[in-house]
Amino acid sequence: MGKPPNLYAFPGNDELALSLRAFVLEAQNSALERHSVFRVAVSGGSLPKLLAKALFNDDGKIQFDKWEMFFADERAVPLDHEDSNYRLVKEEILDKIPADMGKPTVFPIDVKYLDDVQEMADQYEQTLVSVFAARDSVKLPMFDLLLLGCGPDGHTCSLFPGSPLLRETDAWVLSISDSPKPPPKRITLSLPVASHGIKVGFVATGGGKKDIMKQIFDTEEGRQLPCGLINMFAQERVSWFVDYPAIEGVAFPSRRGSL
Repeated sequence: MGKPPNLYAFPGNDELALSLRAFVLEAQNSALERHSVFRVAVSGGSLPKLLAKALFNDDGKIQFDKWEMFFADERAVPLDHEDSNYRLVKEEILDKIPADMGKPTVFPIDVKYLDDVQEMADQYEQTLVSVFAARDSVKLPMFDLLLLGCGPDGHTCSLFPGSPLLRETDAWVLSISDSPKPPPKRITLSLPVASHGIKVGFVATGGGKKDIMKQIFDTEEGRQLPCGLINMFAQERVSWFVDYPAIEGVAFPSRRGSL
């Protein structure tokens, strides 16, 4: 057995953002040493706002021009739609990057396929193949960093509890036509890809998360939820960044304060 995930807890978002920044920087720098590029997959929800808080600092250590940004999941909507994760990341991060920090290369969905979500998933998988390697030469793409959220039901990306998609072992990107959360049509990284990153970071904040965090970390049933499965598969490669209210009553040992 490997080591368990890391659970870092902070009094508030300012302290959390500082540690999240250190985590992202460490992932960036080791990726640049390995292959001169930093491949990151991001989710939507509350993550981009906190990520922006973590990233924008004038010390010159974040090298956005070396970043390649992908989406851990996306909704089948136009890129300027209010439900679009791309729009959220654009408004919170991409539009605010100072010119001297460089610009990342960003890989949004192809909106030509809004009416055919399976084709959209296939096309996004082809994008990953073109960036990471020929499909037959690597079983799974390995992101340098995946930055994910945790829903109140334990879902992450657009992988929902009890979904048959959780059993998919071959595809890199999956389509969903009946998401339990609107909008119903989405694409998502598969569970094997989401748990295969060199580093995986979860961000979960607020007292509304304490019940699901207790399930994920303290119960056998919670380990079968999507977030729990990533914990199980990726083990110590996973780091959670949470505030104190999110882990109130959680028995799993957390480290209070910085990394």
